[in-house]
Amino acid sequence: MSLDVRLRRLALPLLALALVAIVLVVQVANGGGGYAPNALADPCAARSATSTPATLDALGQELVLLGLDGAACRLGTSREALTLDLAQHHDDPSDAQVAALKAGLLDAVARMKSAGTLPPSADLIDQALDASDLNSLAKLAIRALPDSIVDRALPTDEVLRQAIENLDVRSLLTGLDDSDHLGDLVTRAVVKAAEQTITAKLRGLV
Repeated sequence: MSLDVRLRRLALPLLALALVAIVLVVQVANGGGGYAPNALADPCAARSATSTPATLDALGQELVLLGLDGAACRLGTSREALTLDLAQHHDDPSDAQVAALKAGLLDAVARMKSAGTLPPSADLIDQALDASDLNSLAKLAIRALPDSIVDRALPTDEVLRQAIENLDVRSLLTGLDDSDHLGDLVTRAVVKAAEQTITAKLRGLV
């Protein structure tokens, strides 16, 4: 093997090492020489209630996110610690945890209403009707109603509050076995309860 070939083969590893060294020097110069884990978010800090797509699923996800923050704040812990504890003791959640989660969800509704981020109920009825057992004629009649009538008859915040009040949080948590699934579990339950509440109220309109 010629000297030129050997030098070319050696040049690439040396160049790579030089680039790594440069990156490390830049990181250290910018205070990146040590590792510090990300601090847990303060659940009591005001989280902005954002506008959500006009679907019950998206609305449920936002409610649960804000609701878990509210529950953790009430209990004096972090949202991460609360979800982990609920997963570990899902068969016997404390009365305080059950009450805090329901109160947190109700507070989330109030916060979203105050922020003006709740979608009108007329935008949500299609999903509720699709999941309902109403006959096709009743569904057609309801879908033909003006949005203004639906919105007056079914204020979104009232629908959500009633759905949450009817939620059996203790039984819901019993089905939890993984902290990563808590948000999905509660979201599905809130969405289902909202669908049932909307359907029950819609029956009175036709």
